[in-house]
Amino acid sequence: MSEKVLMKGNEALAEAAMRAGCRYFFGYPITPQTELAAYMSKHLPKHGGTYLQAESEVSAINMVYGAAACGVRTMTSSSSPGVSLKTEGISYLAGADLPAVIINVQRGGPGLGSIQPSQSDYWQATRAMGHGDFFLPVFAPSTVQEMADLVYEAFDVADRYRTPVVILADGMLGQMMEPVVMPEERALEDLPAKPWATDGHRGARPHNVVNSLFLDAQQLYEKNVERFERYEQIARDEVRVEEYLTDDADIVVVAFGAAARIARSAVNDARAKGIKVGLIRPITLWPYPSEAIRACDAKAYLVVEMNMGQMVEDVRLAVNGQAPVEFFGRAGGVIPRPDEVLACIEELARKEVVSHG
Repeated sequence: MSEKVLMKGNEALAEAAMRAGCRYFFGYPITPQTELAAYMSKHLPKHGGTYLQAESEVSAINMVYGAAACGVRTMTSSSSPGVSLKTEGISYLAGADLPAVIINVQRGGPGLGSIQPSQSDYWQATRAMGHGDFFLPVFAPSTVQEMADLVYEAFDVADRYRTPVVILADGMLGQMMEPVVMPEERALEDLPAKPWATDGHRGARPHNVVNSLFLDAQQLYEKNVERFERYEQIARDEVRVEEYLTDDADIVVVAFGAAARIARSAVNDARAKGIKVGLIRPITLWPYPSEAIRACDAKAYLVVEMNMGQMVEDVRLAVNGQAPVEFFGRAGGVIPRPDEVLACIEELARKEVVSHG
């Protein structure tokens, strides 16, 4: 077994990306993810890779487009307003079917907001990472270990389906330090072949063209249909979810990322008081684990987020009116406390006793 090392979340993301075979990083500094870029700038050249600090976020994402088109593993990272600047380029990546990894270490918003941790980019990541008809797989880690594991996995998913993949973290996870077991180094010769890449044909094959522009409407329609067939496969095969104490739960708390750590503490405290409560933690925010939420068949649901209420809409869609869905959140960089979540669970339990007593 590999040795555990104490690492900051941002640095774990960077180290795992390099071990996954990423050799090209393009970015622009922004708090609270700057340590990731700094780590890459120091260590990526030692792996024979290229780190380039672009003149802007717009330039960085288009450099990712160019590198991905050449068939190499490439990534960028930023934080909320920086990711907004990248969304046009992300749409181009999706339209050209290019695999890449985009990391968002979220901060408070909207606008410049604050540099404190937040989860207010959920809608952006799952609904609006750019114009047009497309989805992106979105992973939401809740520990530093998962920061490493999921970015490693994200590159495989990106290559498997020829799609950009998002890691949606936040400032709390990016800055905290925890023991991590790093994944094994991936040999570049073991990475998937990319016969579609624009890496030089040497007279052995026709020219490859990477493009997101289709002037013929029927051709674009057919391309979108083919892409959505891949999305259906992702939705079938790539859902990730953690369930905790849900087998007998009357109340189910749903939370992702850093908020799930807080919710888990509150669930443990509620269990100690005799309340039958469990936790569902979506690890993929798209595709969303709606079936796992529905299967709980709980009497009530409580959604906990570090925003004003975004994922709660997906929980309500999953529950489909079969049980009440309540929300508790803190926004702008304010982090909810376990005792606040516990108070919401206790209030829900009292409501259920009254309504079913």
